[in-house]
Amino acid sequence: MTTTSLDAVTLGKQLNMSDISDTAIVLLDEKGTVVAWTHTAERLLGYSAGDIVGRSAALVLPSFREATTTSAFVEQCHAENGWSGATAVRHRDGGVLDVSVRITMLRGQDGTTRWLASVTDTVPQSGDAIDRSVRGPLLARAPIGVGIRDLQLRCTYVNDVAESYDGLRRDRRLGRRFTEVLPGDHGETIEAVMRQVLQSGATKVHEYRTWLPTSQGPEHQFAASFQCLQGADGESLGVCVIGADVTASWQARERLAVLSQASARLGSTLDVMQASQELADLSVPLLADFVAVDLEQSVSFGEGLPVRIGATGKHLPGLRRAGLASIHQGVPESPWVRGEPVFVPPIPPFTDVLCAGKSFLEPVLDTASGAWVHKVPELAREVRENGVHSIMVVPIRARRALLGAALFVRTKDPVPFHEADLLLAEELVGRAAQALDNARQYARKHTTALALQRHLLPRRLTGGTAVEVASRYLPADLDHSVGGDWFDVFPLSGARVALV
Repeated sequence: MTTTSLDAVTLGKQLNMSDISDTAIVLLDEKGTVVAWTHTAERLLGYSAGDIVGRSAALVLPSFREATTTSAFVEQCHAENGWSGATAVRHRDGGVLDVSVRITMLRGQDGTTRWLASVTDTVPQSGDAIDRSVRGPLLARAPIGVGIRDLQLRCTYVNDVAESYDGLRRDRRLGRRFTEVLPGDHGETIEAVMRQVLQSGATKVHEYRTWLPTSQGPEHQFAASFQCLQGADGESLGVCVIGADVTASWQARERLAVLSQASARLGSTLDVMQASQELADLSVPLLADFVAVDLEQSVSFGEGLPVRIGATGKHLPGLRRAGLASIHQGVPESPWVRGEPVFVPPIPPFTDVLCAGKSFLEPVLDTASGAWVHKVPELAREVRENGVHSIMVVPIRARRALLGAALFVRTKDPVPFHEADLLLAEELVGRAAQALDNARQYARKHTTALALQRHLLPRRLTGGTAVEVASRYLPADLDHSVGGDWFDVFPLSGARVALV
């Protein structure tokens, strides 16, 4: 018998109950009759389990009423393997609610079917009470895994999507408990949560990570909700378990946290090299496997005027490597170390990035013989040796000046860059550009102050025949090496000396 492994399942923190408190769960039979109700349904729609269980779903779901007959609507759901949409429903108190409805088909061991209807108020009742990472997948067309458990926690109904989450076929799942098909701590933890739900009638939500059985890529993040199903007498009938893949929203939350961290870290330095390195460090491995940050020469040294975007013509500005980060020890992807001049081939996409200030994204790098990569043999060799398969190049801009460019590369991560990655890269680079622009302006002012200081200080000192003179200039501000004092020595007549 094949054993399914969920090696990396880790139950995370329990989400706040309000995150899913407005999602009503209703269980229907094959004819559209309500067979189980939940506390969330009562809170949203006003009907208790005693009011609604045993009656037609048409009482609360207008989609049933609008069909020619209830059976006709059920047939439509059969044909489409479910139904979803936005509609209006009348609350028991007579008010009208705008809701989103999703109806999902569940299959039982004896060939019977059930329908799970999830209903959510499209207007949140209290600010940010609903976590979109959990609520969204429940009602959108994204796949959700659904299972019904009886009072002994045995699976009685399940939908087809559940198998894609943990690899368990329907025939292995139906009639069995979690601990029978998922031995170990994971199954016991899940069953403990379900017992709490049965005893309290409350809704519980957990997040966990696992690898999909058919995937060799990174972990996926899932959110699972557990709701108590009630009969007409209000007694518990079982548990409804709903699981959704929330990897995208989880990554978005993680990336927003990085952006918040980036603002603090990038804004804490007036050193252009350090700011460039911070950008590279923040991006690996969150966004890329390798990142290089190259600055225009005048930015690196605080000398000269910045290069204006669109004013470089056919001649690319000189760049110097300022930031490097890689998932590999020693950064083998870069032929240049920090501080060294970088050769940039005068071909697209580099000319588009540096001359026009436009970002470049190539999700799947074209390595065919006629591709732009092969116009520079050294570049083609680097791409081949390091397994580069997806790249982004983002210009670093501030005040219409070109400060440099940032290169993002994926080698080990098999997932190509996409538009969301480019948006995050541009946001990170934009925040770094503010810090670099501040550092550039400071460097220019610092360089000007040093030049003025050198001009004011005497090039040589002489005390004539009266004294021997030696000097040492020690600024009070050692961090910036610039002071406001000035000194000199003037020989006077009569073997006198003026010390200033």
